[in-house]
Amino acid sequence: MKYSLLVLPICFVLACTPKASQVVDTADATDTAPTKAELGLSPCDNFDDAFDPDETSANYIIYKDFIDYENYDEAFKLWLDVYKEAPAADGKRDDIFTDGVFFYERLAMGAPDSITKAQYVNRIFELYEEAAVCYPERSSNLKAKKAFDLFFKFPDMASKLDIFSLFKEALDEDRSTKQYFVLNPMTSLLVDLYLSESISKEEALEYAQLMQQILAEGLATCSGKACDNWKIIEGYVPQRLEAFETIKGFYDCSYYLEKYYQDFLDDSTNCEVIQTLYIRLNWADCSPEDPRFQKLIAAANDLCVEDKELKVAYNLLRAGSFKSAIDAFIEAEAATDEIEEKAAINFIISKIYYAHLKNFPKARQFARIAAQQKPNWGEPYLLIGRLYASSGPLCGPGTGWDSQIVVWPAIDKWNYAKRIDPSVAAEANKMIRQYSKFMPNKEDLFFRQLSVGQAFRVGCWIQENTSIRTSD
Repeated sequence: MKYSLLVLPICFVLACTPKASQVVDTADATDTAPTKAELGLSPCDNFDDAFDPDETSANYIIYKDFIDYENYDEAFKLWLDVYKEAPAADGKRDDIFTDGVFFYERLAMGAPDSITKAQYVNRIFELYEEAAVCYPERSSNLKAKKAFDLFFKFPDMASKLDIFSLFKEALDEDRSTKQYFVLNPMTSLLVDLYLSESISKEEALEYAQLMQQILAEGLATCSGKACDNWKIIEGYVPQRLEAFETIKGFYDCSYYLEKYYQDFLDDSTNCEVIQTLYIRLNWADCSPEDPRFQKLIAAANDLCVEDKELKVAYNLLRAGSFKSAIDAFIEAEAATDEIEEKAAINFIISKIYYAHLKNFPKARQFARIAAQQKPNWGEPYLLIGRLYASSGPLCGPGTGWDSQIVVWPAIDKWNYAKRIDPSVAAEANKMIRQYSKFMPNKEDLFFRQLSVGQAFRVGCWIQENTSIRTSD
């Protein structure tokens, strides 16, 4: 059963709502003390409002130390006292509320039954609401954290649309890089909801562009370790948003030119690069009068000679009629008796599914057929490895365990490719070096009680057995 975010109770009992400080009538006083608002403090009770300010402040410091030493039971007991007396801490920070969220998340994870868990989860969201009352200027950040918890920790407590709406509210209030942790989960929801026709194209395009804009700003302005977070986001958001490239008219010509034209400039004699970009620009209805498109067409005419027997299939492919093109290639494959030609055609079909339709299972299916038809050919296995390595955003949130373990079967395929076909060894080694750093580390294995070399089955759409390795 899903619970609407709008009907979560503000508190189990009235007593747990943060107390507003009692107003003292000082109308007759000669010297009026500055108000909390004038001091820039939260209107809710802080340490100075506690029955014993010194004791409450000390308990605050002690429970923080207990958390550092992972003595969570004692920390929680002291937190309850501090929260009761001074939920706003010193009036300038909301960490008593967010610490409470941490404690109740631990309790929810270890709850003995679903009813108790639901009570703890409700308490978490009450704390977020209370924090927003005491610190309204942090409303957007608190909404973002609440949506983040719903997405990753308690997805059964709200619908995808409710969680997305909460992320949207947070971003609409603060469209800055401070909301970086919103980008991956919101991108996942954005794609899923648009593909299920739950949100409009206009809304999907607006937020797709916004998240890419925030990502670009974050990458341009980050420094030091903060850049690590932005690199993780960079590895997820653009890839996941590529799903919209399969929808005619979703992105305009400028999107494809900005994203892919540099590939042609970097490798202007590679027919595969030329043809792939030509297809994308045609798909985006780019004008043939555009100088960049004209340069591409000239390169295609000069360098890329197509098999006349496949002319119909290639014309359909260039026109962006991908499914019709696949049917035409399948007919051409059935009409030839040449095994190597059959393999080449099936490999073309595999690449159409990969590059243009983003259908990874189908791409693997035809790559496997091509590999069977032409033994000791490494190219199909290089492609399958790319499919697996690109599946982090499909099989997980772009970071963490589920998104990292896809690298293991990818490396298996690249190792196999260079073993059977030395001509692809350089490319295989390049990809192995590039992706090995994204494997889980020793700490990830220790946490899950796994060990290096142990057999492991990767799920998601991959469904392959592999062996465990680490990046360190």
